[in-house]
Amino acid sequence: MTELAAVKTALKTQAVETPSWAYGNSGTRFKVFAQPGVPRNPREKLDDAAQVHAFTGAAPTVALHIPWDKVDDYGALAKYAQERGLKLGAINSNTFQDDDYRLGSICHPDAAVRRKALDHLLECVDIMDATGSKDLKLWFADGTNYPGQDDIRERQDRLAEGLAQVYERLGNDQRMLLEYKFFEPAFYMTDVPDWGTAYAHCLKLGPKAQVVVDTGHHAPGTNIEFIVATLLREGKLGAFDFNSRFYADDDLMVGAADPFQLFRIMYEVIRGGGFTPDVAFMLDQCHNIEAKIPAIIRSVMNVQEATAKALLVDGAALVDAQRTGDVLAANAVIMDAYNTDVRPLLGEVREELGLDADPVSAYRRSGWGEKIAAERVGGQQAGWGA
Repeated sequence: MTELAAVKTALKTQAVETPSWAYGNSGTRFKVFAQPGVPRNPREKLDDAAQVHAFTGAAPTVALHIPWDKVDDYGALAKYAQERGLKLGAINSNTFQDDDYRLGSICHPDAAVRRKALDHLLECVDIMDATGSKDLKLWFADGTNYPGQDDIRERQDRLAEGLAQVYERLGNDQRMLLEYKFFEPAFYMTDVPDWGTAYAHCLKLGPKAQVVVDTGHHAPGTNIEFIVATLLREGKLGAFDFNSRFYADDDLMVGAADPFQLFRIMYEVIRGGGFTPDVAFMLDQCHNIEAKIPAIIRSVMNVQEATAKALLVDGAALVDAQRTGDVLAANAVIMDAYNTDVRPLLGEVREELGLDADPVSAYRRSGWGEKIAAERVGGQQAGWGA
């Protein structure tokens, strides 16, 4: 097999999970701009997700968020997804939109509130059982705003205790994916603020606990690819939440702010043996002012383009330059791959899969956007908290 053929083969195996909430109305803390045709329930979200997969061939799973995607029969929802060529992916918990969680959820000083949060997390595992989902994704808004507000060590103890109870409930083929965010909404101290804290808890829990790297959840200047390389080296990288941010918030399309960073991350994924189903590539974005479905298609394409460039890095030339200490030659190998226009290559890959070479244009020609705008009239549009 030629090198180019091997790259094509690898690209055909890539899968990017799309988030159900990205198809609904969402936005900043100031305003949510509603759009025509937005789904009104989880099934309509899956209808839209099926369009993304149909045009990209690379988005076969959809992450759910509970309670935003709550239904009476999760088995029926999984069947509905399957009928549309999809599977239900990670189940995302929500312990940040209830008044009781003002001072935290599983880190809260009140045992009754911690029990409420734990019950919700265990409910999410029940949903995993019903849907066949393998991953439980946890993000906690827990933290404090003022020095002395609560005991930092005790909050870590409460966190460890809660995570351990959820971990014990997981099946043998299920995982816990722990996300981190260095601030917001807690401005003095966040209980899971960085990859080191997430890693420490996952290491203590065991092999079914893995770290999620959200590409928008880092301080400016953080070397995310170092984190990726280290977690892969330790066998603790479970998933990505792909998005982008310019300042401190994180819900822009992946690759929007720094496509070179996304390429560097994907290179470390491939270099570290992480280009496998064991590392989930998930989007975690909102689309506030742009049309949602084409934006999600474009996001999938951005991940594909970064991956294609990373696969084109000349590994032998890079190793040779590194071992001889040729700094400029080593950097040139990386830059040559990054500066390659991979769009024709990806177009060929799609056509070999029986798809249109240009997914965004193909979607726009399909008339799906006009169809749902005309049909989805009345009812309550889905959105954050809806």
